[in-house]
Amino acid sequence: MDKHQQYETVFNHFDDNGDGKISPSELQQCVGSIGRELSIEDAKAAVLLMDSDGDGYLCLDDFVRFLEGAGEEEKAKDMREAFKMYEMEDCGFITPKSLRRTLSRLGESKTIDECKVMIAYFDLNGDGVLNFDEFKVMMAC
Repeated sequence: MDKHQQYETVFNHFDDNGDGKISPSELQQCVGSIGRELSIEDAKAAVLLMDSDGDGYLCLDDFVRFLEGAGEEEKAKDMREAFKMYEMEDCGFITPKSLRRTLSRLGESKTIDECKVMIAYFDLNGDGVLNFDEFKVMMAC
């Protein structure tokens, strides 16, 4: 079963009345089933935002975009948390010293020079540190 078929199965499960559309209350139930909270107001806002034909409901394609968008949002949040782990004192970038410190905590011993080389490889603007965008590039590799 491919990803689209999986989404369709989930969609059909939460389409309580079988009308081929997900209402805000059905969306709220769907999100609740995975242990997340979504108020009815937020569900209505999400439907309004993702509703491609303006009928006040999510069709299957809208629903897929909603699920994939939520996944991207979660990935971005995880990426931010990972960045903060490497970042030194909330300065907005990763230095060779902060990279060395974090790697050491993770059981990987590196010298400052080795950390400078690692950073230089992904340091797109050449300032000797990694900002969040450069960190995302590094993590994608």
